Amino acid sequence: MNRREFIRDVLLWSAGLSVSIPRFTVPEVFAAPPSPLLAVDKGSDYVGLVDQVLSSLGGMKKFVRPGDRVVVKPNIGWDRAEEYAANTNPIIVKTLVEQALEAGASEVKVFDRTCNEKRRCYKNSGIEDALRSLKNRKISHEHIDDRKFVPVEIKRGKSLTTMKIYRYALEADIYINVPIAKHHSLSGLTLGLKNSMGVIGGNRGMMHFDLGQKLADLATVIQPTLTVIDATRILLDNGPQGGNLDDVKVVNTLIGSTDAVAADAYATTLFDMQPDEIDSTVAAYKMGLGEMHLKRMQILSSTV
Repeated sequence: MNRREFIRDVLLWSAGLSVSIPRFTVPEVFAAPPSPLLAVDKGSDYVGLVDQVLSSLGGMKKFVRPGDRVVVKPNIGWDRAEEYAANTNPIIVKTLVEQALEAGASEVKVFDRTCNEKRRCYKNSGIEDALRSLKNRKISHEHIDDRKFVPVEIKRGKSLTTMKIYRYALEADIYINVPIAKHHSLSGLTLGLKNSMGVIGGNRGMMHFDLGQKLADLATVIQPTLTVIDATRILLDNGPQGGNLDDVKVVNTLIGSTDAVAADAYATTLFDMQPDEIDSTVAAYKMGLGEMHLKRMQILSSTV
């Protein structure tokens, strides 16, 4: 079953026209390569960083084709300004959206299920203003609508078997995951796999028991076309919300890959940790969702 067939069946089921929850099989095009390519670039020119990461991976047109519906999913969860490293850098988000439009996207939706009050999060993160500055009607940065979550059965799940997932995350032809790399009091770090919690509904507190495995289970359904980890500023402590500039380190690094597990694994090293210290990375690797061993990756690095 391809992505469009899955969406059709989800909508039928949600309307009461089907008696079974549809099964989602990730199309082969989204599968991680056996030796994933990882772009790791450094520099203070954040627009140039995005350009270089995408160029190393083949360019945005490799992923986005004319007419595609694109989702760019940053972390906008916290009522924090950019310098506190709680949310994804707005320049990174804006540049990815611009590049998707230039590649021919028919629409680009940007959203997150916030933890603090949503209007303050979108505004004070700087992401709303960055997107408004583009003045393009193809861009939507709407707040999450609770009516748009649909129940999905997670067939491969070991700890998580059903979950309500945001409809637009499922409908997208191209899903670009753009987390910020930061400390998290429960999971150790929050990176690409953890960022997917921003597209699930219901009581997210239930995820915190056996969190690593649940994030891996969720990744069997939410598999980004591309993961771009913002490590321009990283939060070293008191995450995920932060609030103290003493906890922030400027690293000026951007990591990109089609393998979300590989991207998370590399990002872990920026915190002087190893990939096997993060439960979600290990669980996803064991489920065959990506590579966690750095020696098995093709890492392209440069300074912008």
